[in-house]
Amino acid sequence: MTSTPNSRIFAVRTTAGQEQNVALLIERRCSSKKIPIKAVVSPQDVRGYVFIEASGPNIVNIAIEDVKHIKGWVPGKVNFDDIVKFIMPKPVVDTIEVNDKVEIIAGPFKSMQAKVTVVDKAKSSVTLELLEAPYTLPITVHAEQVKLIAHGEAPKKEEEKINDSDKKTDIFKAFEELEDE
Repeated sequence: MTSTPNSRIFAVRTTAGQEQNVALLIERRCSSKKIPIKAVVSPQDVRGYVFIEASGPNIVNIAIEDVKHIKGWVPGKVNFDDIVKFIMPKPVVDTIEVNDKVEIIAGPFKSMQAKVTVVDKAKSSVTLELLEAPYTLPITVHAEQVKLIAHGEAPKKEEEKINDSDKKTDIFKAFEELEDE
């Protein structure tokens, strides 16, 4: 997946928060005036920039001329590999961890909030405990049916659990030693 040999990708600086509007304005301008651009991309994770694929900088100048919220364009070529990471969607299951707070966005529990108890990356599913239920109600849903609201604290490591159980046995040993005396 690379750009065509006779085209390049150019970065256009915009007002922060206006990237989508600028991309739409450029697209409408190019389609109405028949300006030969190949693509206009506005990734969500990149603030203040819109990327245009065109055959040269002169085409970019014509495309962005007098468009509102454009601050200029960055001279030079942008490598396709540098922006592909912003374009490709990341699986939701990779961003969710145990103890995260999520909102269910599909299914019978839609718009309810829950806490993640188990993440199964192989099956792309998560097990949740509903926060709004009067009792603990674990449910398992597909990871695409939840939206992350807030990250929770990391769960205790196995080593810490082992140390806690060791401390308990030390107390019992101490009681046994007291009984022996």
